[in-house]
Amino acid sequence: MRIGVLGTGAVGSTIGSGLIRAGHDVRMGSRTKDNAKAAAWVATAAAHASQGTFADAAAFGEVVFNCTAGANSLAAIEAAGPENLRDRILIDLANPLDFSKGMPPSLTVCNTDSLGEQIQRALPATKVVKILNTVNCKVMVDPSVVPGEHNLFVCGNDGAARAQVAAWISEWFGWPAGSCIDLGDITAARAVEMLLPLWVRLYGTLGTPNLNFRIMVGERPVS
Repeated sequence: MRIGVLGTGAVGSTIGSGLIRAGHDVRMGSRTKDNAKAAAWVATAAAHASQGTFADAAAFGEVVFNCTAGANSLAAIEAAGPENLRDRILIDLANPLDFSKGMPPSLTVCNTDSLGEQIQRALPATKVVKILNTVNCKVMVDPSVVPGEHNLFVCGNDGAARAQVAAWISEWFGWPAGSCIDLGDITAARAVEMLLPLWVRLYGTLGTPNLNFRIMVGERPVS
């Protein structure tokens, strides 16, 4: 499959390399077609790696990953071009983190809106699916980094797209079947993005980003 990756940071390069290992052709997109980080990734990744602008990557991909920093995601989506993403699935990994006041970061949007919803509004003809935003990029592509059973959360307005993305994440990155908890429509992005302040605190307390959440369910209460 041809897959576009928006973003040249640690998340974009890790996801891109994981996709190549899974047998896909990947084009990494950035603001400029000759971005140095993208070029370095292409040089070390494999023959199936290429680079270009955000628009190039969006047009190339049958599926597109948003791996940009949340503060830059909407600008990247605009540069990618809604027409290039029409009728595609956009897998959104970004978080709306604001580091302007130092650590720990705050959220640029929460409670009544989310970055996932903002991206969906910007791309009305695209199936936006939020997933993988609650784990470190190493865990994204290799869940065994965290021992035992643990979960991901998936949301988006199109149920078939949510199911397809959950299946791809299992196939491409080795997440066990049943790891993804389907939270429904894209408004659930508010909840999963608001997990990030807790995730950051856990990182600081535990001293490692290689952590995740496991949801344990008891018996349903009798009505």
